[in-house]
Amino acid sequence: MMSYSIALNFEDGVTRFIECGEDEKVLDAAYRQRINLPMDCSDGVCGTCKCQAESGDYELIEEYIDEALTEDEAEEGLVLTCQMIPKSDCVISIPVASTMCKTGTNTFKATVKELRRYDDAAFELFIDANESTPGFLPGQYVNIVVPGSKDHRSYSFSSAPGENMAFLIKQVPNGLMSTWLDTSAEAGIEVDLIGPLGTFYLRPVTRPLLFLAGGTGLAPFLSMLEVLVKQECTQPITLLYAVTRDQDLVLVEALEAYAERLPNFSFMTIVADENSTHPRKGYATHHLEPNMLNDGDVDVYLCGPPPMVDAVNDYMKSNNMTPANFYYERFIPSV
Repeated sequence: MMSYSIALNFEDGVTRFIECGEDEKVLDAAYRQRINLPMDCSDGVCGTCKCQAESGDYELIEEYIDEALTEDEAEEGLVLTCQMIPKSDCVISIPVASTMCKTGTNTFKATVKELRRYDDAAFELFIDANESTPGFLPGQYVNIVVPGSKDHRSYSFSSAPGENMAFLIKQVPNGLMSTWLDTSAEAGIEVDLIGPLGTFYLRPVTRPLLFLAGGTGLAPFLSMLEVLVKQECTQPITLLYAVTRDQDLVLVEALEAYAERLPNFSFMTIVADENSTHPRKGYATHHLEPNMLNDGDVDVYLCGPPPMVDAVNDYMKSNNMTPANFYYERFIPSV
């Protein structure tokens, strides 16, 4: 029997995936897999199970009352999970914490496949997926437990869902993860991962996209671009990739390959170091052009350090630029 993959995004950033049969209600599928979504009646009367469908095709059984879900709410993508039958893979936002549904983050094991070093700038870590590897949404992250410790560090997937996992990791001097990667990591070592996590992920594409990456904040966009290739996306996609030093520009060849696979994709690289010989120096905001905002009809995604997020926010406000949607992920490299 056919089944669909349903991503349940909880308000605490936890994402859990369930399998839903072709004629099965989401609420029933969740309870079958021991995720107790909010509900009181399961008959379309109370409205307790009301959630937001972010993407996917589905039908709502006509067995609910207007007090539980109005016609306007249904048109806006609100659903009752007790009446929702998916017709494709779906993403649903659940307006409670995962712990309220007697679930939480996945913890799973995987094996290091390969490690690449990029001078003193970054590492690229490849990890084999296995049958216990959960799904994730392009743009999300996991916590990787540093072997030999109880501490973990958070890293965005740079690979697409359904493939072996890859992560682009900033090299932090004397950092716990950086030290392990530099001195001990090798193929065959088992690591513990926790996740997936995060509300920064690619939404359904209905308009042009503007991606802004700061340093290793490039990682989630590599995941998104791979998915956009598979979706044969026809919307214009622009990426600004800003770094501090020349040597921080890594995986540019991957972006060049995406430019060949996605004819509507273009990118530019920017280096902040004033002594750089790079043709574009400064910060991302120095190279943002009004046409990139498409008169506001654009979805903006930003992953970078807090100063970059603040600078882009200030730039758009001062220039009266309001995108249709602005999604961002702040990251601070941990020692």
